[in-house]
Amino acid sequence: MGSVFLLTLRQTGGRLRLVIMGVLASLPVFFAIMAVRSAQAPSVEEFEGVALGGMLAGSILPLVVLAVAIVVFGNELEDRTLANLTLSPLPRWKIVLPKWFAAVVASGSFMVLSAGITSHVGFNSDWRATLAVTASTAAGVLLYASLFVWLGLRSSKAIGLGLAYIVVWEGFFAGFVSSVRFLSIRHYAIALMHGLDARRFATEPHVGMGATLAVSAVVVVGFLILSIRQLRRMDIP
Repeated sequence: MGSVFLLTLRQTGGRLRLVIMGVLASLPVFFAIMAVRSAQAPSVEEFEGVALGGMLAGSILPLVVLAVAIVVFGNELEDRTLANLTLSPLPRWKIVLPKWFAAVVASGSFMVLSAGITSHVGFNSDWRATLAVTASTAAGVLLYASLFVWLGLRSSKAIGLGLAYIVVWEGFFAGFVSSVRFLSIRHYAIALMHGLDARRFATEPHVGMGATLAVSAVVVVGFLILSIRQLRRMDIP
């Protein structure tokens, strides 16, 4: 499993991909610095809505995870080298788990750092708020990575489908239709942030901590099981 993890980590470490992830991850930090320096600093609700909910959790986080998670199987399917792994004596779960974890590490290292700096600057060194935002971002990485790894195995058009999910489902439906939010990864990531620091993030009703943790665990485990099942059943050239 360790060799699969290291191999996948190298595959996701292309220079262009790293530059793109670095630029995207720096945008919330830049916004937070500009907001703090502005004469009309935004309120907690405005900062959460724009920097955390809109930029970080709503667009940049899923885009960065998508850029990494799609290729952990997609590149090998395209190059027709995945058969080398599946013909080895490794059980399928020992292939899926390290690849998923590599996607989490590669994308999470950028997003967790971005979330930590953004919240630390935006909330004036409030460590409780910083930890809440950082932990919710890490949870979002786990959730999105499990979904997009499965999607990369399931479809050759995974990038387009992933972008459609981020823009149409998370960005439009989950943003404007309240009943759809319960099927939104972004919704549960933000709910975790609210649960960890209700002192600052208690302006709107969200799912409780128990339900948030339970649903998040079901989503991660469920998509990993689907990925293992897909790898077992698919015809690999």
